[in-house]
This record gives sequence, C-alpha cells and structure tokens, in this order.
Amino acid sequence: MMKKAILFSLVLMLHSVAQADELLMEKSSRSVSETIDRVEAAAKDQGFVIVARVDHAAAAAKVGLTLRPTALLIFGNPKVGTLLMRCDQRVGIDLPLKALAWQDKDGQVWLGATNPAALKSRYELDAACDAPVASAQKVIKELMDYGAKGS
Repeated sequence: MMKKAILFSLVLMLHSVAQADELLMEKSSRSVSETIDRVEAAAKDQGFVIVARVDHAAAAAKVGLTLRPTALLIFGNPKVGTLLMRCDQRVGIDLPLKALAWQDKDGQVWLGATNPAALKSRYELDAACDAPVASAQKVIKELMDYGAKGS
C-alpha cells in the first residue's frame, strides 16, 4: 500500500512539473500606465484589435475604495484566436488575450498574461495544436517584452 501511495505522489509531482506555468510574468521598469500603453501600441502594430482597457484602480476609486495601480488590456486577433479555437472551442473562454499590469506592495510594476502553453494542458489539446499554441505564446512574449523592457 505504501509503495502505491509513493508511486501515486510521484506521478502527481511529475504531472505538475510537466504542466506549463499558468501565468507569464515580467518586471517592468515603467509605470503601470506606460507599460499597458506600450503593450497596446505593440498589439495594434501586430494587427490585434483592442477590445477594452480597464483601469481597475480608477474603478475602485469610483466606489470609494483604494487599489494600487492595476490595468488590464483585452486584445485579440482572429488569425490567432480562431486557430486555437479550432483545436477546441472551449479555448474561447480564455480569449481574447489579456495583459495585466500592476504595482505590488513594494512599488514594483509587473506585467502578466496567461501562458498560451497552459491552454494545451488545460484543454488537453493534441499535438496538432502545438503550432497555434507556440505562435500565440511567441506573440504574447514579444508583447510583454516590449511592454515591460523594450526601448
């Protein structure tokens, strides 16, 4: 019985390690607003449509609450999203793509986005979907690099 428990634990650990990190994160050297501005500009340059921009801190202030600077950008491109949804239409719950910039309690600004590679494990996508997932991941990483670090 003990051997089975150890084997089961080992399998669970290996499965966890094999799964992609759900969230890609990068430190930004800019303010939350500047970081999201840069992601938005780069997304537009790459043919993405900006669906919405949400200033969570401003929304909190409107109801008398405080929140450190936090902003969300929602953007999409049917050329990318459709390929992912053709793999499994449930992926549509994670689309359009999103980028979140926030300032932590120490004043550091971060930029985060869902890792498209996580969609592969979340929806158990087969190998035929590797190319669209890799393409989406490449685009997200480029946008994040530009938003957080690019010159």
